[in-house]
Amino acid sequence: MTIGVDPMPGSDTSSTTNTADNSVVALDLPGGLRYADLGRFDFETGGRLPQIRLAYETWGELNSDGSNAILIEHALTGNSHVAASDASDEPGWWEGLVGPGRPIDTEKWFVVSANMLGGCDGSTGPSSLDDDGRAWGSRFPFVTIRDAVHAEARLADALGIRVWHAVLGGSMGGARALEWAATYPDRVRGFGVFAAGAHSTAEQIAFAQAQVEAIRLDPNFHGGDYYDADQVPSGGLGIARRIAHITYRSEAELEARFGRAAQPGEDPFGSPTRRNGRYQVESYLDYKAISLAKRFDANSYLALTEALMSHDVGRNRGGEAAALSRVTATPFIAAVTSDRLYLPEQSDQLAAQLPGDVRVYMIDSPIGHDGFLTDLEQLFDELVETLSL
Repeated sequence: MTIGVDPMPGSDTSSTTNTADNSVVALDLPGGLRYADLGRFDFETGGRLPQIRLAYETWGELNSDGSNAILIEHALTGNSHVAASDASDEPGWWEGLVGPGRPIDTEKWFVVSANMLGGCDGSTGPSSLDDDGRAWGSRFPFVTIRDAVHAEARLADALGIRVWHAVLGGSMGGARALEWAATYPDRVRGFGVFAAGAHSTAEQIAFAQAQVEAIRLDPNFHGGDYYDADQVPSGGLGIARRIAHITYRSEAELEARFGRAAQPGEDPFGSPTRRNGRYQVESYLDYKAISLAKRFDANSYLALTEALMSHDVGRNRGGEAAALSRVTATPFIAAVTSDRLYLPEQSDQLAAQLPGDVRVYMIDSPIGHDGFLTDLEQLFDELVETLSL
């Protein structure tokens, strides 16, 4: 299948010409992944790759006129595995949302989820190899949220999807969903933004910068070119994950779950010199750090974190109000009551700038930011009604 549209980065139109013989490659891969080779890609800030690939999963069947397609966008360290499928019975990160008889019923809808450009779950990223067989590493271009959406537009073209019935996502996925609605207003009928705003705030950038520097200061980082080295920067990546996870959970949840309890078998007061016993909350953060380091590339963490830092729907469009005034899709905006990373007020600000009288739905959860993952079922009925799912 060849691609008929090749949006140039930075452009808000979708009518340009092909730059390569791009194709969807349906491969029998673990977990139901498929690959789409999408040709040369010019990035918003001037970088270029001779070829990009997006890895994606699908559920359901695309109808004859391509009108029943829904795109679901993952968060920072998420991936395309939204829900179990015939190809993989492993539960996904929005398992209750997608599937037969669920709010997004795959007997009715064709659902697509792609691993973001710059990541490490099958899509082209820093660990991908160039034509000489070397990992791109430090040479990988700076990716923006807008770049990611342009790449996904190529994937949509390759799949024969001219218009999405809805584009949904939380956190970084919400940023991409909003960018879709603003960049391609004629290609989105409805969109859902969960626990995300119209731009990354100074505080969000500050949290992200601390994570980025933790990785870059790891002695095994080697400027981003560590793929042939004996050690990878897992220590710095682990610290980055600890910082991030603290922002994903609320103070109340951490206190109720762990308090000041010591990790079983360890005593934080058991040494006369350096403390060598952990509190339970420390063990929890250590577990999160180790788990991520086993499955995620440090350079991809940098690339996606810096992409999220770049998020600003009004950039180079005359500001947020001007950018959002062109949105024609039906919005569904939701926030988490206890979110301390993306404050509910930021969802209010986004809704106020969208055309019409837009309501902000609240997920009442003590969890914090991750409530958009753990407690979304509270809004299933409203989501289905608002977006005609």
